[in-house]
Amino acid sequence: MDDSATFQGSRRILTEILGPQATVTFAGRGELPSAFAVSDLAAASVAAAGVGVADYLAAFDGAARAVTVDRRLASFWFQASLFPLGWDPPPIWDAVAGDYRAADGWIRLHTNAPHHRRAALGVLGVGADRDAVARVVARRSAAEIETAVVAAGGCAAAMRTPADWAASPQGKAVAAEPLIDWRDTGPATMPEGPVDPVRPLSGVRILDLTRVLAGPVATRFLACLGADVLRIDPPDWDEPAALLEVMLGKRSVRLDLRDEGDRAIFARLLAGADLLVHGYRPGALDGLGFGAAARRALRPGLIEVTLDAYGWTGPWAGRRGFDSLMQMSTGIADAGMRHYAKDRPFPLPVQALDHATGYLMAFAALTALAARRREGRAMQARLSLARTAHLLLAHPVEEVGPAFDRVGEGDFGPAVEETGWGPAKRLAMPLGVENVVLGSPLPARVIGGDTARW
Repeated sequence: MDDSATFQGSRRILTEILGPQATVTFAGRGELPSAFAVSDLAAASVAAAGVGVADYLAAFDGAARAVTVDRRLASFWFQASLFPLGWDPPPIWDAVAGDYRAADGWIRLHTNAPHHRRAALGVLGVGADRDAVARVVARRSAAEIETAVVAAGGCAAAMRTPADWAASPQGKAVAAEPLIDWRDTGPATMPEGPVDPVRPLSGVRILDLTRVLAGPVATRFLACLGADVLRIDPPDWDEPAALLEVMLGKRSVRLDLRDEGDRAIFARLLAGADLLVHGYRPGALDGLGFGAAARRALRPGLIEVTLDAYGWTGPWAGRRGFDSLMQMSTGIADAGMRHYAKDRPFPLPVQALDHATGYLMAFAALTALAARRREGRAMQARLSLARTAHLLLAHPVEEVGPAFDRVGEGDFGPAVEETGWGPAKRLAMPLGVENVVLGSPLPARVIGGDTARW
């Protein structure tokens, strides 16, 4: 039963995202333990995606549809939705990644990708030995290490307080940005034919150029609505721990966009796409021959949803970043440390910035598709992890309520998912949209095994 007092936090954040007109029924009492309203953010962002589904369908038939969200399941989906049966998943972090005490504070190194690891170790002048890294970091300033690693093409973040972040040039720039930055990019023709009210995105083609983790969460949701999602990865990329979670419902191929033949293949795919989702830093696609003008010449009316880490304005616009780094930079990890009286950075219990931004990206995609139907216009939406962090920072908690019950047998869908790594159970969907079936017959699998065609 929806108790407005119990779910007022979820409603408050949903109102900040969509405005007061959104009507969603919430269920699921309890919280993830955190210094911030993580469960409310999870429920609200999933709800926004559900409202996007209902609005997209209403663009065809004008009918209203009920949207329901289970806060408990939404929070668990922010942790892990896939539970292996009889096998162990790959490790999430490499041996070097993590938090280190510097001479004047704390710094986090993100070294899962080989080139990011090389950059960090090159700056520190050590091999891939955690103790050796710790000894060198302890003698140097966190800000100095951060600056040097980022300049070398790596990923690192010194821990700041929320006040320091808010007062910084980048913090001020992000605070002035909208949660979703919309741009009208010109006329678009809606394909002929009705919509399937059960599988609303059947026939919609989505080209997915995103990796860990927000973008893939968005395209997983869209795939579970019936979209034909084709993920593109470079030949040497892998992220097995994340792929378990996000490859549900998708096909994927490997293309080297520095290769002339692969660029031609990509151009053909782009020409047939309805929607492009990407997380390339500003200018990166231009350097590969696929700048904004080239993309729209290949596919007039292309809808785009794009992701950035540190925001689209300010001195750090375009800086490489991930959820764990954003929590250090924006003061979330510092606030958690102080809230729980810890002696080291204390992050959120889940990668809430990634997941919430992913569902907001899905909402943006659905909103843009609805605008194409109603107005015949193509839209571009820009989001960032930093702006989602700004939203969460505005919702600290004084005292965490009772924790959710642990995941139980009744929380899973009925079928075993035969993933590319082994059989597993997938949590039941946390979202309901009236008469819509969410899910996919395509299990999660390793990347690169499909044909590069629609």
